[in-house]
Amino acid sequence: MCDLKCQQSTSTYLFVIQRHSKLHLSVQYIVFLCLAATFQWTASAQSKSNAEVTSSEVRSILSNNCAGCHSDGTSEGGFSLDHLPLLHNSERQALSEEENAKWFLVLKKVQAGAMPPPGEEKLTPEALDNLVHWIKYSAFGINPEDPDPGHVTMRRLNQVEYRNSVRDLIGVDFDTSANFPADDTGHGFDNIGDVLSISPLLLEKYVNAAEEIVSAVVPTVSSSIRQRELPGNQFHFVPNTRDEGAAGVTGEARPGEDDAGEGLEMSYYELTSARAVLDIDVAGDYSMLLKFIAKETYVDNQFDENKCEFTFSVDGNTLLTETMVRQSSRDYQFNFDIPLTVGEHELIASIKPLSESPQIRQLRLQIKSIELIGPRDEAHYVKPDRYDQFFPRSVPQDEDEKRKYARELLSNFASRAFRRPVDDGSLDRLVNLAEGVYSQGATFEAGISKAMTAILASPRFLFREESIAQGSDDAFAYIDEYALASRLSYFLWSTMPDDELIDLARTGQLRTNLDAQVARMLSDTRSQSLAENFVGQWLRARAVEHIQINSSAVLSREPRRVDPESDVRRQRFFELFRLGSRRTEAENDEYEREKERYLRSFENATGAELTPELRLAMRRETEMLFEHIVKNNRSLLELVDSDYTFLNELLWGHYQIRGIEQVVGNEMRMVMLPADSQRGGVLTQGTTLVVTSNPDRTSPVKRGLFILENLLGTPPAAPPPNIPALEDAASDNEKPLSLRETLALHRSNALCSSCHNQMDPLGLALENFNALGTFRTHELDQPIDSAGELTSGEKFSTVAELKKILVSQHQEDIYRCIAEKLMTYALGRAVEYGDSHTLDRLVEELQDSDGAAQTLIYGIIHSNAFQKTKNSPRVAAHIP
Repeated sequence: MCDLKCQQSTSTYLFVIQRHSKLHLSVQYIVFLCLAATFQWTASAQSKSNAEVTSSEVRSILSNNCAGCHSDGTSEGGFSLDHLPLLHNSERQALSEEENAKWFLVLKKVQAGAMPPPGEEKLTPEALDNLVHWIKYSAFGINPEDPDPGHVTMRRLNQVEYRNSVRDLIGVDFDTSANFPADDTGHGFDNIGDVLSISPLLLEKYVNAAEEIVSAVVPTVSSSIRQRELPGNQFHFVPNTRDEGAAGVTGEARPGEDDAGEGLEMSYYELTSARAVLDIDVAGDYSMLLKFIAKETYVDNQFDENKCEFTFSVDGNTLLTETMVRQSSRDYQFNFDIPLTVGEHELIASIKPLSESPQIRQLRLQIKSIELIGPRDEAHYVKPDRYDQFFPRSVPQDEDEKRKYARELLSNFASRAFRRPVDDGSLDRLVNLAEGVYSQGATFEAGISKAMTAILASPRFLFREESIAQGSDDAFAYIDEYALASRLSYFLWSTMPDDELIDLARTGQLRTNLDAQVARMLSDTRSQSLAENFVGQWLRARAVEHIQINSSAVLSREPRRVDPESDVRRQRFFELFRLGSRRTEAENDEYEREKERYLRSFENATGAELTPELRLAMRRETEMLFEHIVKNNRSLLELVDSDYTFLNELLWGHYQIRGIEQVVGNEMRMVMLPADSQRGGVLTQGTTLVVTSNPDRTSPVKRGLFILENLLGTPPAAPPPNIPALEDAASDNEKPLSLRETLALHRSNALCSSCHNQMDPLGLALENFNALGTFRTHELDQPIDSAGELTSGEKFSTVAELKKILVSQHQEDIYRCIAEKLMTYALGRAVEYGDSHTLDRLVEELQDSDGAAQTLIYGIIHSNAFQKTKNSPRVAAHIP
């Protein structure tokens, strides 16, 4: 990472005041810095304690267990050991990146038990330990006492981090998805430094965004004309009258008719008046802006020709008379200049019908608001909204004092935005920019606003600046505490550090109080971002809100669902319908209820629809499971198998889990599952089941691959080219085949068998859940068989049994996979060969703590990879 105490602020001013040719130069400069930081490499120290594992022992292990498939010209799976050096510790030489990558692949395969492959003799525990030991400490040269923290790339804030940082810095919720291009992803996440590229176009968008954000909230004048708003729901109905002077009628409000949250609605068909009271505390000339909207209830192919006269008056003086016709969703605004005295003023809005045409639609007006601007006399001007937030004291008249005040304001704002104290040189340039604006006739506030725009467009805000701690001379040096504060906050909160983190960094006390701060941050509501952005990408929970599923096609593969209760209700509806006018009052009420249910059944004719509300509930189920595990420091294995889940009424109705009392309301809550439930854990949650399906059916291949990649950490090799589609394997059969039978045909192809033998049993175990996430027992008129056998030999009959096998027999694989995923997200880079020692330590700590989630989080935060960086002169020096 680069210490960006450089002319990044100067670059910002170039963004603001110079043309695109200069912007392009700035981009080249930033890219150069990124590349310089990315490709630093320093060989780590040797650990003499590992010298007992010799090259000859490793050669023997490889010769006995690997050479038959990966040596002497044989390269099964495209992998050969022929050109990899086997050197003793004393003969250590730096390996090439290609060699390290190959040894890292060997390490991962043998640790996961994927090599030697099924059917071949497994490594003895001693041989496995020796091979792993040698790869880490001889081939990679890792010093276990001070592991290499890995390569670092200067990281740009992604969309989520930018939006959250702007919100916490200045109080604006800026829609990054609408204003910026989508972030690239790498290794499954959108916060990876190597892929967060920047272009001249994006830089220009950052400048435009900075201007928009600052102008939205930072005042550019010290006082302005007063503005206030009277909401439309402050109007209340008064009794109807046919008096032509109804505009002046007063009276008591009619109860229950004036509680519209967005504003009072008035019908075209009634002689109606509504009243509000406006209290004036300062006499003077005002502008009054009346806002209302015309609305209607749509009726197919029929129009309503009714008209009305709308009248608006103040204290009995009519200001507006307007004839209204059908104008669906049209906004109206009328402005009036009016003198007002101190005291209460009566506002009356009236409707007078102008025709007697049949009422076909519901035509109405909704009063949205009355905006009052004034008095116009500058003596009564007030401070703009949020003025004191940005300008806590009056602007001095003396020029020197004014410059000092500007320096104070900009120092505070820039230090918060840059997440570390702004240096004097950058601050001088910011003050000069502000002074150059307000000294040329603009206001002091306008000058500060321009400098704040430059700060938000600066690389020091857009990028995560990191420096080494002072006095660090080691090859791997601690980052300073400001950088540590940022790493913590963007890891756990996806936003900038708060005041407490920065205050501790300023006094050099953050590392001393690190565990207490992590505990505080995990208990803060902002830690929900960890679930939203880590789990949302790792387990693809984000994708469930937009992935395409054809409900009709999915359900057409299953027997028609029989709902005896729905059939009874439908019969009762038709009984009541036939009674007609003979229905009693109670039967009429029952008829209306059953009619509503009957009509709603047509809106949901397929039996299950993935509505936006249902998709959101599915996503929250996955996020809340992770949040619960982390907050309560429970075992990460509960992500795979748990006896509880989180539901609301909508999701409860969708899952139809037997043995659970009805969940009522929209609020998601924890629900304990019956002992025999197939649910529990992410594998049987709607998010996983939906995102691993095809639009019209389930996909055992996608589901099996999901488990291998995201829970076991053993993804298969990429498929060879020109493999036919799965459906083509069954095209020559006379009768429809189940997915299990189709996959069996597909596996008969030798090119496909090795990978599908891993994926298919896992995916088929989930076949009792369709592409909508609901449970089923049959597909295409055949019973579903979810039984299978893993390549490691364990057999299961149901997904519940599979989950038990995974958490009992493969917990080390699960721990390693989750640790690698969370490390990748926390560090903003891929886990590399130099991290293998750290990763193994994290797995050991998880095993010792029975998978306690916070053990992993604290372990990552305390690791060299999180706390340190390479102490390269080019990294540590101030860049001119």
